[in-house]
Amino acid sequence: MSIVNNDVRELALAVFAANGRLVSAGNELVAHLGLTSAWWQVLAALRYSPMPLPTASIARNMGLTRQAVQRIVDVLAARGLVEFQSNPHHQRAKLVVLTPAGLEAVVEAENVVAPLDQAIADQIGSERLQAANATLNEMIAVITERLDRVEGASASVSHTDEETLS
Repeated sequence: MSIVNNDVRELALAVFAANGRLVSAGNELVAHLGLTSAWWQVLAALRYSPMPLPTASIARNMGLTRQAVQRIVDVLAARGLVEFQSNPHHQRAKLVVLTPAGLEAVVEAENVVAPLDQAIADQIGSERLQAANATLNEMIAVITERLDRVEGASASVSHTDEETLS
């Protein structure tokens, strides 16, 4: 029997609540641009990536499923905000690239949200925001490491089971 660490649980609940508020605020603030928070998140992920990414990498970086991101990417492509390019590393996994219209949309969204960003920075302060960011990145690293171990173990068991059945 394990004991729940209340500090971790409270932080997780605060992250869930903050995410919900960020998504709601984002939807409200960028609606007049014809965007949703989900679309804006994918556009921003592409804008700040040092290189074009396939859908699976965008999803992994955002902590979302590939299928969810693929649906968004397809809508963004239909609206001319992203386009697909050949991927030299994987023939079937096309790279998703911002179009000039996509870059304009994400810049507009950032400009609309800038006053909220500034209010948060003014109230919380740069140092505390940086510490929170570092804490969340460490938390992500621990979760990722644990999940990768579990996935690796279950893949190993499945592989062993397949060998046994052959």
